[in-house]
Amino acid sequence: MPQMPHCATGRLATTDTPNLRAMRTISFCSRPPLLWDSDTKDGKLGDISWEKIDDQSIDAHAAQNNPPPPYRKVPCPLPPYAPSDTPPSSPQPHGAPAKEHESTVKHDDREPTSKMMLQPETRPISHGQLVTEVKGIYAGLVMVETKCIEVDNAQSSNTDANSKLNNEQWQALIALHRTLLHEHHDFFLASQHPSASPALRRLASKYAMPARMWRHGIHSFLKLLRHRLPASLEHMLTFLYLAYSMMALLYETVPAFEDTWIECLGDLGRYRMAIEDDDIRDREVWTGVSRHWYNKASDKSPTTGRLYHHLAILARPNALQQLYYYTKSLCVPIPFSSARESIMTLFNPVLSNSPTRLAPVDADFVRSHGILFSKKSWGQLKESMDSFMGQLDGTIARLAKRWLKSGYFIGISAGCSLLGYGAESNVLMRAMSRKPEESDVAMDGSTISEAAPDETFDIALTFAVRIIEAVVRRWGDTNTLPFLHTILVFMSHMTRYPAAISHLEKVYPWKLTSLMLNSLLVSCEPGYKVQSHFRLPEKDQLPRPLPEDFAMRGLLYAEYYFPNDWFRNDKIDEDKKYFELASMLEERKDRILTLGSKIATSGTWLLWDEETSQFSVPEKYDIELEDVPI
Repeated sequence: MPQMPHCATGRLATTDTPNLRAMRTISFCSRPPLLWDSDTKDGKLGDISWEKIDDQSIDAHAAQNNPPPPYRKVPCPLPPYAPSDTPPSSPQPHGAPAKEHESTVKHDDREPTSKMMLQPETRPISHGQLVTEVKGIYAGLVMVETKCIEVDNAQSSNTDANSKLNNEQWQALIALHRTLLHEHHDFFLASQHPSASPALRRLASKYAMPARMWRHGIHSFLKLLRHRLPASLEHMLTFLYLAYSMMALLYETVPAFEDTWIECLGDLGRYRMAIEDDDIRDREVWTGVSRHWYNKASDKSPTTGRLYHHLAILARPNALQQLYYYTKSLCVPIPFSSARESIMTLFNPVLSNSPTRLAPVDADFVRSHGILFSKKSWGQLKESMDSFMGQLDGTIARLAKRWLKSGYFIGISAGCSLLGYGAESNVLMRAMSRKPEESDVAMDGSTISEAAPDETFDIALTFAVRIIEAVVRRWGDTNTLPFLHTILVFMSHMTRYPAAISHLEKVYPWKLTSLMLNSLLVSCEPGYKVQSHFRLPEKDQLPRPLPEDFAMRGLLYAEYYFPNDWFRNDKIDEDKKYFELASMLEERKDRILTLGSKIATSGTWLLWDEETSQFSVPEKYDIELEDVPI
């Protein structure tokens, strides 16, 4: 392990570590002094067993379980000049005669040279010294943390309307929480120091230091500030900027907890957006900032529903996008149950027929899902569904390319409605909770359904099938392809579970789907071959996912669809992920035909004839269709 010198300025400097961040230092001397004295000891809150950090390299002071040294500020003297250094010469006033030696230099043909500054002499820091330093930081941190908890609880429990804090008191509270943030910052830098042992590095995770920092250093105080609005607005802005700067610093300097810092930055941006009522431009800026961090977090944790819930809040006033994010937050492997309450802020206005700025077709679609989700206002359901279906075809024709994004929002929302919005009692969710080989299959190969679907599922299925039929009948319209792509991903996944597909196969429009696939095949480039597996890019090319790929990523029914590392291309800017490229048309056609070929592999729902290069359906699905040219 490289030796870590101890600078004369009281900093821990890094040397002989070219693979680490250049010039990374830990400034323990810059830690602000504590604002309050406290008798709190580090045994009540997050007590750390320091003697277990390292059995071999802890110095005698730590091995004897002595308390950490008292918190003190280390002086930071400036390094002395090297003996060979000469003070800079004073500048000559304008017009003054040049000195004799300057004339000599002027006529010297040699290149000017400069002396190299010597590196200040440093002393290596031992692991024991590092442990002692961390102990000292933690002792101060616990004292400030205890005081923050005490003050926040006292102020939160004070419901007296006449009890208002003056500016000096608010500033003192901000200074207290700023001190706690600085203590955490020093703790993270010290415990994650390059010379720290693995046991020392694990302390921050073992004792939930990132969560404690957010809860006691930021979130509790933000709640207090929010409850005291509007009187606390200026102080809340001050603290938000302070907390955001600290999180941004930790994001740069403590990469071990990068995922946590990213989500915290998104939360702080969302807080800043929420309190901005005066300047719409500032509100949009902070909405974009928060959305950037949440998208970055969801890229790292695509199965975490909490992040999609936060993105749903930021999607206002786009109701279709909000519905997509809310339903997705409930239909991922790690669902966010609180979204079941938050989603009602989207549904309540349309269920109560309050005036909204939504387009009528969007309002009808959202209202239909609101009734299916909440099981309220059943009397409006048929009217809302019929109204949406009456406008759908004309809306697709009118919006043209603008319906590309609306299409996959509607397709994903329809798929989530068939999953009961993630409800464990849903028949498809129960079927998917078991491995495909565990599904019940009768001797003749037919499936045995474990449970009968409820009325809500039947209505949701009827509504989804009506939408699918209306869109499929527009084959030849390339603006419908993202919708069809998402629907076939859903159906392909359901074919893996006999107990699930048994509830869908009898009503799904297989014949229409086969005709659509044949029409799509005719429009492909000459020489195109249908295959039943995901087509990967060339070895020297990075993958370029489709916009709906990013939208489906993380969903329960997209679990087996994408190849490994399909989203590894991190060079795609956030605003370009959902940008439609001309080359995506052929890619999308290939995906849809590949899914059709994959479903046709079993010969149960679709058939593929290699000789004629045509899709068809088994006899039981070969029904007569009205108003369809064949």
